Amino acid sequence: MSIESDVTARAKAAKDASRHLALASTRVKNEALAQMARALEEKTAAILDANRSDLERARTGGFTRAFIDRLTLTETRVADMATGLRQIAALPDPVGEVVETWRRPSGVEISRVRVPLGVVGFIYESRPNVTADAAALCLKAGNAVLLRGGSEAIESNTMLAQLLGKAAEKAGVPADAIQCVDTTDRAAVGAMLRLDRYLDLIIPRGGEELVRFVAERASVPVLKHDKGVCHVYVDDGADVAVAVAIAVNAKAQRVSVCNSAETLLVHQAIAERFLAAAAPRFAEAGVELRGDERTRALVPAAKPATDADWDTEYLDYILAVRVVADLDEAIAHIARHGTGLAEAIVTSDLHRARRFTREVDAAAVLVNASTRLVDGSQFGMGAEMGISTSKLHARGPVGVRELTTTKFVVLGDGHLRE
Repeated sequence: MSIESDVTARAKAAKDASRHLALASTRVKNEALAQMARALEEKTAAILDANRSDLERARTGGFTRAFIDRLTLTETRVADMATGLRQIAALPDPVGEVVETWRRPSGVEISRVRVPLGVVGFIYESRPNVTADAAALCLKAGNAVLLRGGSEAIESNTMLAQLLGKAAEKAGVPADAIQCVDTTDRAAVGAMLRLDRYLDLIIPRGGEELVRFVAERASVPVLKHDKGVCHVYVDDGADVAVAVAIAVNAKAQRVSVCNSAETLLVHQAIAERFLAAAAPRFAEAGVELRGDERTRALVPAAKPATDADWDTEYLDYILAVRVVADLDEAIAHIARHGTGLAEAIVTSDLHRARRFTREVDAAAVLVNASTRLVDGSQFGMGAEMGISTSKLHARGPVGVRELTTTKFVVLGDGHLRE
């Protein structure tokens, strides 16, 4: 069977399964999630064996430390995956929710009701824990899912998808509701992008190249998880200790994820005090600073920043730093170089905080808080499919509710249009 035929067959089977899953009760879906969580715990050793095979290939392939971190599973991370599935089970079921109801003067009653999307195609890179998150979120929202992870995690993803699918089936979920495209051939991605007959949405989650490739070629609607060039702006009058803690956390708490900060903007009036306190903390965390001329005058150890640095998602222990004249210059820099994922201001001035939240265009805008908080679990949404930088149909962390759409239900009594 050709790759295109195989992918098409899987998508068709997922479509058939989605019609049954859309009608599944909350109890059945939650029991399926509980079975999936238990399967992860009981098969941890087998999962780690599969992951070791992926890690061996990655190490010999010369991948970066940050990439290896994203690829690595441990007993703790598998346990966290199981916990995440149980958290999703505990979330309210969005399917069937009546969003709003109104009655027309004629007596016709109209309701907008939340329903599953159908089949979600999920194309992602390097992080095998995302396999469990995606399967669980789609299931809770009543959707079937067709998973296509990166070639670097093929062993881990195939193992996880098979394990989760079998576990969900024990609870009465259709066997074909969780599927994995188990080939490393990139032709499989191209095949998925043309399957608008069977797939209702595609979510690409990975590097800029992958997201652009999907967006430019898909006939299926795409919800983009684009790159995250996130900024932290330290305003004049900010509490230096608070600002240092936020900036270091935003960059170094975990560098290999999209909501870590890549650029630090500092008001010129506070730059000397702030950078004197922040530079040693970044050095302790192993972060390399790349600064403009004003930054390097204050932090001689910083390397010179190039124009490309302001647009780079490092996903590594590197941070671009620029001293700006004021809030206007900071907002202008973000408008020019930001990718619309998450932007933060540290300030004690309420007026400037309000200006920042009003004028900065991003999925999430934070005041006196780390960009690392922009996450489904941190927002109380459970796990996430990613952080959407699209504006339609969902923006920001994509959780269970964002994996649904709505339909109108109209109740009449012989009503006709005149």
